[in-house]
Amino acid sequence: MSFKRRQFLGAAAALSAGSVLAQPTQPLPFLINLQSSPLLPKTKAKRVVICGGGWGGISAAKHLRRNDPELEVVLLERNPVFFSCPMSNKWLVDVVDTQFLSFSYLEVAQKHGYHYIQTEVSAIERDQKRVITAQGWLDYDYLIIAAGIRYNYETWFGNDRKTAEYTRALFPAAYIPSAEHFRLKESIQNFKGGDLVMTLPPPPHRCPPSPYERACLIAGLFKQRGIKGKITILDPKPSPAPITGGYQEVFENLYKDQITYVPKAQISEVDPYNKRIKTSAGDFRFDHSILMAPHQAGDMAWKAGVIGRNADGKPGDWAEVDPFFLNVKNDPDVYVIGDAVGVVSPLFRFYPKAGHVANAHGRIVAKYISEKVKGREPKYALPDNLCFMLVNTQPREAIAVRFLYWVNDKGQIVQDQDDDNLRRSELVTEDFQWFARMNEDMFA
Repeated sequence: MSFKRRQFLGAAAALSAGSVLAQPTQPLPFLINLQSSPLLPKTKAKRVVICGGGWGGISAAKHLRRNDPELEVVLLERNPVFFSCPMSNKWLVDVVDTQFLSFSYLEVAQKHGYHYIQTEVSAIERDQKRVITAQGWLDYDYLIIAAGIRYNYETWFGNDRKTAEYTRALFPAAYIPSAEHFRLKESIQNFKGGDLVMTLPPPPHRCPPSPYERACLIAGLFKQRGIKGKITILDPKPSPAPITGGYQEVFENLYKDQITYVPKAQISEVDPYNKRIKTSAGDFRFDHSILMAPHQAGDMAWKAGVIGRNADGKPGDWAEVDPFFLNVKNDPDVYVIGDAVGVVSPLFRFYPKAGHVANAHGRIVAKYISEKVKGREPKYALPDNLCFMLVNTQPREAIAVRFLYWVNDKGQIVQDQDDDNLRRSELVTEDFQWFARMNEDMFA
């Protein structure tokens, strides 16, 4: 069944259901002057402000209240409803539905006793310990920046904002929830055939959603519907990673007629108007495309001035933090968690920018702050990571990767990676069990 326009609009409306009690994303005309007023009155309790309600931010909010019910916790998030990027590839091909991925911010906040305010963060004044939003300002004792990612379209288009917005509207990457996901699903479900080209962002990038998993599931959809479509994956890396062997086997044995994998394809030019891409591996034309630009830390990390600098003294792409305690260097009351975190080790550099890691960061930093409020020095803790990728729907089969972290005798964080390359149904069961555990930890 094709994904009709009315289904798309109905699903988008359903995603916003239950949010009428939340504050509006943009200030109403008669509230326009409230930007210079406090969002909440000051209390005697220590206040923790969390900027961003993704997997990390919402985990931190719940666990802060669980660790210390005396804390005042405020979650600032621009979206009315939580929509999960992990598992969203399965949603694109109707393995799961919209309700499976979405939760009400307001209901969860009321359940756990923290404030949820739907608003846009416009500035962060760390010298004043103040967050400025579209609807007012908020002072904090501790700040958690869960900024997620943004797309670095400037790498492709320079200062041409018109082309960047055109690309995002017509060929969305769908790494940021949730409007892009609905647009991408509509285009996939209504695809009639031809060349579909996927540009993969260079590492490090957010995953899940895994771009390789996405390609496999779309290819499976083409096979099931008899669509004469070809998916070309333009990967800047020399081979799929992680789970190299597993994906190579899947491309060869399941989707040889649907997927062409092109390694070492660094992008030199993207022309969305004429549907043309130039790479180090050749030039490609497309009928439709999923244009995934390079990633960098989300806007709030830049507004907070926490982006690290490279050897030339220019801003990098990610937040500079203490690798063990995740606080901004020289600012012990400000933490960065999840995808926005920069280099944590000279050995592997970045944690995977995954929901599992963000959830772990939220719990870890919640523990740090609750210990500090009690006058105790926290002991460092490290995350782990676990990712499953569905690569076949008939029958359902998945592959997986696991990461563990520990500290060597030089005081460096070490990463152990275990690729599970053998696709099998048991991993699909484990995947859904993992997602249920994560949901319970964040929302229950």
